[in-house]
Amino acid sequence: MELDKDFPRPQWHALLSLLDATVPPILVSDSTTHDDYLYISQEEFDRHYYDIRRRLKHPPSKTAYQEYLAARPSDNPTFVKCIRKTIGALSPGPRMQLYRALSLMMTRLGSLISTGYFTPFNRQSVTVREAILRSWRSSWLFIWTMLGRTFVQLGTMTWSQTDPLFHGLSDYVADPHSEPGPTIDFNFMNFDATPEPIHTETDIVIVGSGCGGGVCAKVLAEAGHRVLVVDKGYYMPPNQLPVGADSTELLFEGESGGLSTVDGSFVIAAGSCWGGGGTVNWAVSLPPPDWLRKQWAEEKGLKFFSTSDFQNSIDRVCDFVGVDETRVMQHTHANRVLIEGSKKLGWSAKTCLANAAPGHNCGSRCGGGCRQSKKQGPAVSWLPAAVKAGARCIEGFEVSKVLFEDNGGSKKAVGIIGKWTSRDKNGNFKSVPKSEVRQRQVHVRAKKVIIAGGTLNTPLILLRSNLKNPNIGKNLHLHPANSISAVFDEDIRGWEGDIISSVVTEFEDLDGKGHGPRIETTSMLPPAAIFQIPWHGGLQFKLDALKYRHMNCFMALIRDRDSGRVTPNPDDGSPVIAYTTSSFDRANLMVGLVAIAKICYMQGAVELLPMVSGLPCYRSELPVHERTLDDADFAEWLNRLEAADLSSSSDTFGSAHQMGTCCMSTSPTTGVVNEDGKVWDTENLYVADASVFPSGSGVNPMITVMAIADHIARGISKQM
Repeated sequence: MELDKDFPRPQWHALLSLLDATVPPILVSDSTTHDDYLYISQEEFDRHYYDIRRRLKHPPSKTAYQEYLAARPSDNPTFVKCIRKTIGALSPGPRMQLYRALSLMMTRLGSLISTGYFTPFNRQSVTVREAILRSWRSSWLFIWTMLGRTFVQLGTMTWSQTDPLFHGLSDYVADPHSEPGPTIDFNFMNFDATPEPIHTETDIVIVGSGCGGGVCAKVLAEAGHRVLVVDKGYYMPPNQLPVGADSTELLFEGESGGLSTVDGSFVIAAGSCWGGGGTVNWAVSLPPPDWLRKQWAEEKGLKFFSTSDFQNSIDRVCDFVGVDETRVMQHTHANRVLIEGSKKLGWSAKTCLANAAPGHNCGSRCGGGCRQSKKQGPAVSWLPAAVKAGARCIEGFEVSKVLFEDNGGSKKAVGIIGKWTSRDKNGNFKSVPKSEVRQRQVHVRAKKVIIAGGTLNTPLILLRSNLKNPNIGKNLHLHPANSISAVFDEDIRGWEGDIISSVVTEFEDLDGKGHGPRIETTSMLPPAAIFQIPWHGGLQFKLDALKYRHMNCFMALIRDRDSGRVTPNPDDGSPVIAYTTSSFDRANLMVGLVAIAKICYMQGAVELLPMVSGLPCYRSELPVHERTLDDADFAEWLNRLEAADLSSSSDTFGSAHQMGTCCMSTSPTTGVVNEDGKVWDTENLYVADASVFPSGSGVNPMITVMAIADHIARGISKQM
């Protein structure tokens, strides 16, 4: 494959040399003989290998261990291919920024500025390159901290998805060859390749096929209305759901399967496929807590949330997606750690319900779409029911704006306009040349317009539609999360079994207003698990990654009090996410991390690896029955953890829940939509997704989104 003309070969090789330093090749030698490797002594090699053999139930042979250490990422064609795809998918702005940064480091002056060395970066040894990356991550200059964090994440996460030695030694199989669920015929509308716009009519057009749009489609179609559902994403049948390196690229928002905040401190996962976030979430089905409903009703003035009608909406959606309180959960090792550890410490914890049929066991892979079709996401439940009731569907439809007519001084929504893009002749839709697809401008005339494009995209559609409410895009809540990875003596294979089936609720209300952390398990697919292993250097990272089979990752997730905002990128219109965790929210997050450490220690973890910059991991050889929270060495390490300052400049946070950018309110001065989901100062325009949340929900938001959408859709149907 030819290198892109906008990313020349020297910069490409400089990038690979950077990424090689994140998971560097390591050889045993008493004297440095070649600059392309890191070197350790025979004594150090033997010491680490002895520790690995003692720690793991199925340790590698010495030969396999040596081969694993010596492997170089850029020697793996699959690794290089994935990096090439990631760079190729970047929009012009970020691509040019990366090009300029690499070009700067390749000059003598630029190398001195960025690294402190006169020798250009790409000519430095692996040892020096690794040291430079470490120095960047602790730099007081924002630009170098962000670059260091970005390169380490790109290198280590791509390595975890593509390295055959890591997969082989861990016994991880990307595709378990489970029997796929049925393919659903949505009978998507297709159009010929002609320059004239397509014109179509319907009663209700719904933009977005996720948890909000899917519910609205079923409710309104079954009520007898003509419904059209459009989504910029594409349907992935169960037997075609991607595994491994392609899953994030094909199913999630962002050029390379992820988004980041302006300050670079967040990795944000947001679904961008047919079924939206409900296709790629982790099946957790928690209704909105009573205290949240009371707060929204009393403090926000939204009385509906305290009514029996809203409870009926909750009950209807839970019943339809199979949330069964009588289901017996088969807890994984990680979920048992939380349940049993909390009980031992006298803390509150409970079992999480799921929108899944009995026998659902596709494990962490479900976060990339449920191949068994037993998770009742929108593409499996709500949307097929809507199609059965007569709804029509269009995939690959990028909405430009809502169309309005003047109605006595107010804006009356009468439809939408956007661009439809077909798949290519082989059914592909990602990174496909324009010459191989058909594109048409599509005008949809409708009596009602429902925007359910998700918290990050819905406000951008409203802004592109020339709505002037200053609250559009504000009030963004992300449920920031940070984590601790724990290594146990057991052979866990954490990627198997339900991702989340338990939650620790002891600390969810630290201020009497519902702000505080919940503790849950996380996905143990390689990129997710490896992302949560702190990187202090190449040797440490490779050794810790070898413990993957014995590892669980636990996250503290907070209901954030303070918020950010979303605005459009002036270059391509994509979401620009301005959000920095406040000191208040970081303090709450730290409470959760301390609680995770205590639970894991009391449940026998032999190592604790926190995602907190500057804090070393903790190791213990004490047997479980001899442990107490007063053990001197653990108490000392715990004090260091509590004293650490989670910083947006050096630490990384995760978010899978985005809420609030078109919040529901009693007045257009404080929000974007009213209690019925109608956009203030417009007619016939509604929003029905997590963007209408008045605040963060504090719990996984799926059931709350569905219940609100049920309420909004039934209100629209009554009007019509």
